[in-house]
Amino acid sequence: MRDPLLGGLAPGTFLRRHWQKRPLLVRRALPGFRGVVNARSLGALAARDDVESRLVERRRGRWQVTQGPIARARLRGLPAIDWTLLVSGVNLHVAGADRLLRRFAFLPFARLDDVMVSYAAPGGGVGPHVDSYDVFLLQGPGRRVWRLARPQSFAEVHGAPLKLIEGFAAEEEILTEPGDLLYLPPGWGHDGVALDACFTYSIGFRAPRGAEIAAAFLDWLHERGLADRGYRDPPLRPAVHPARIPEAMLEHARRSLETIRWSRRDAGDFLGEYLSTPKPHVVFAPPRRALGRSAFDRRLERANVALDARTQLLYRGTRFFLNGERLLPGARQRPALTGLADERRASGRRLARAGLADLSYEWYRLGYLDLEDLD
Repeated sequence: MRDPLLGGLAPGTFLRRHWQKRPLLVRRALPGFRGVVNARSLGALAARDDVESRLVERRRGRWQVTQGPIARARLRGLPAIDWTLLVSGVNLHVAGADRLLRRFAFLPFARLDDVMVSYAAPGGGVGPHVDSYDVFLLQGPGRRVWRLARPQSFAEVHGAPLKLIEGFAAEEEILTEPGDLLYLPPGWGHDGVALDACFTYSIGFRAPRGAEIAAAFLDWLHERGLADRGYRDPPLRPAVHPARIPEAMLEHARRSLETIRWSRRDAGDFLGEYLSTPKPHVVFAPPRRALGRSAFDRRLERANVALDARTQLLYRGTRFFLNGERLLPGARQRPALTGLADERRASGRRLARAGLADLSYEWYRLGYLDLEDLD
């Protein structure tokens, strides 16, 4: 099925032709797009300590970065040009941004990261840089000029507060207007400069590097108990070269490392927990006046269950993962949970009939999901 968001391409065609291969510019991907947040509400998000934000300024050719939270008074005192406010995870706080993120559900949820919104004064940007992940750049109100360069060995500016490309030489220049969508694969150099006050919506994707996954996996194994062999070295003789590392100690280290074992299932469980774990700044909001169990059960029968925007529910085979926790549902429960994970909402009655009322109530009290009246 062709998707207007992808310029009329079917998702499969887009993935085959462009994904991690070459950019795609779609004019009027979302005609009349006015954005889902204004400057004032974006500034309010930037002032919160549970939201990631940055202020990037360029003053007399020098870059300056201020990490959030950013006070509103600070924003009111900014000059008329050459600055950008960036707020990450807007989809966790604004329903319209979450709906925008879910427009990209032709890609695995495990790969979807967040919607970052930038508001730039004329001349504002973050300088020429390269990302290690895929990104869709949707233009909101205002205009921006993008300069692009194909992947190469970019030199980095030393001493800058941002990872900037030294001597950036663009090969192509693109003007984006409201509703235009630009897809960039990893490794493409790009520099976006606002022509007037403008919003850009960046839909980013998770791309954990091998070293990051390996380090997290070793921590995961350690939490589950690694063999703790004591070190002994009798009969120990007087050292002739006291600075030399003893062979017995090296052998002890080798044997200890050899005890580290894991299976494909271990790797799958780790990945599910790792990918579904909320970021450190994410805070769930339980209902202010939670329904009692009986009232909840009655409401569940005539409502839909919707996952909170902060909730990540993933699955592989018979194993499910919610917000960093592994679940082992029964065979009768799995089809209903699969539907909830894929669609992010499900019939409350269906969940109850599948024996998931207890789990639904627990998640409701934790703020992981909510109940919505049926249309």
